[in-house]
Amino acid sequence: MGRVIGDVLDMFVSVAELAVQYDGKEISNGSDVKPSSAAQPPRLRIRGSANNFYTLVMVDPDAPSPSQPTLREWLHWLVIDIPGGGDASEGKEIMPYMGPQPPSGTHRYVFAAFRQNGIMEAVARRPVERSHFNTRRFASENEMAIPAAALFFHSHREQRRSL
Repeated sequence: MGRVIGDVLDMFVSVAELAVQYDGKEISNGSDVKPSSAAQPPRLRIRGSANNFYTLVMVDPDAPSPSQPTLREWLHWLVIDIPGGGDASEGKEIMPYMGPQPPSGTHRYVFAAFRQNGIMEAVARRPVERSHFNTRRFASENEMAIPAAALFFHSHREQRRSL
């Protein structure tokens, strides 16, 4: 998974599936997505047990650059209480979506879904800032185990067209 295991997540076996669409196109692990295509939140569905709720985290482990990721992990999106089989829009957004804006190099953008132990609305706190988010620590602090599912894509800065 493009060094996502180790850099962001621990080894896990998927027990759910993430379906992510930008501009109507479903992405798969390692897909290349232009920042302009991902400026708006994706349609994201968690195909998991209907009896469970999930938390979705989207991070950039390569911020501000892959060679010097001093802001690792940059939090792009945080949604809790997504019903299994449901869409991210059915959950509660804790950190609003921020599309990819890689300043240099090719960045990895990681979606991870964690199965919750119940409704989190009362306990989840909005992170103070987007930089230096830690997916593992967040999951541990909120009593979530290893991810139920994960997916990542690549993105790089788009060249401006001259007239």
